[in-house]
Amino acid sequence: MGRCYEASINFERKYRVTMLTREEWTEGPGTPPSVNGLVWYADGSRTRRTSAAVYGQSSGIRLSICLDKCATVFQAEIYAILACECEILMDVRPEKYISIFSDRVRQL
Repeated sequence: MGRCYEASINFERKYRVTMLTREEWTEGPGTPPSVNGLVWYADGSRTRRTSAAVYGQSSGIRLSICLDKCATVFQAEIYAILACECEILMDVRPEKYISIFSDRVRQL
């Protein structure tokens, strides 16, 4: 006879979005002073081609990813955030806090 399990769903948010002012960005040594743990930057852009860029400040990882010519800047921004997450998951570290900085609120 099969086992029955009670289904449970956890809607607890494991992240938060923090909006910093221009002063908070410019007064510090490059990273806002309230940041603990791993620090990552994600950005998407379009010049001739659309691309996503990732920089891991703590690990020194730099990635530049060319996307399809039909990709939008919005898609590049999302791809950059996902690339950050993949790099974080592949690099096993004990840090509890991870910060991913992006210049677009809509993607977060």
